[in-house]
Amino acid sequence: MAKSKKNKKWYYNLRSKYRLVIFNDQTFEDRFSFRLTRLNVFVFVFSIGIIFMSLTFLLIANTSIKKFIPGYPDIDDKRQLYNLNIIADSLLQDIDRKNKYIASIKNIFEENPVEDHINEVEQTEFDYDNIKNEKSINDSILRAEFENQTMHNLYFNESGQLRGSNEETVKSFNFFTPLQGIITSSFNISENHYGIDIVASHNEAVKATLEGIVIFAGWTLETGYIICLQHERNFLSVYKHNSVLLKKEGDHVNAGEPIAISGQSGELTTGPHLHFELWENGSPVNPEEYILFN
Repeated sequence: MAKSKKNKKWYYNLRSKYRLVIFNDQTFEDRFSFRLTRLNVFVFVFSIGIIFMSLTFLLIANTSIKKFIPGYPDIDDKRQLYNLNIIADSLLQDIDRKNKYIASIKNIFEENPVEDHINEVEQTEFDYDNIKNEKSINDSILRAEFENQTMHNLYFNESGQLRGSNEETVKSFNFFTPLQGIITSSFNISENHYGIDIVASHNEAVKATLEGIVIFAGWTLETGYIICLQHERNFLSVYKHNSVLLKKEGDHVNAGEPIAISGQSGELTTGPHLHFELWENGSPVNPEEYILFN
């Protein structure tokens, strides 16, 4: 019974209320007063400790202070070590060549036979007369599988259309016009022009034609700033010659959402326009058949 009362007394003492008073030492006037409990003080001190540890972790993780932690791996040090290993290996090879060259010069002055240690090429004899130029069965099977693939090929079927392109599948989507303007260059596979060129006002917003994910957003020398979107049912839309990209790789965009600003970046351009491509199952389709641009 005594032990139970002691535990009960400890529990009540933890929640007992106290008053912290701050008063003027000369006038004894109360300036501040706080009502506290032991539990509140414990929670406050624990919360301050958690906040302090979190701020310390963020400071170390996001600043260069982490480099001073003993044993912390530094990527730059590994890169420098790798480059130094390459340089050391090159120096060893160069020293070995020079030693062989000096040894050869020494043999010449001493009139000793010179041994060629630099270019040692093993000659292998082949019977070229008995080689048969015949296709094997495995080679024929591999060729057939490769030619029947519909991904990333531009082969035509018997009706003159590209393999892997399903017109009904494409028309089932509600495509959003990426840019309103005048089409100056149409879709033409024979000239390796897999999209259309749209001329519009300068600095117009380029919008996503379908909902999708940004799989590439970058810059190339020929086509400038490019952004590519991956859509459902294996559709891919490409937007080239932009002046500014508004999205980055991995972003999710909705149909009609601005993703770039039109421009004339890249070498393969004669003025501000948008080069727009639409791909299905790795094969290009004509965007004018499914989207109204003007």
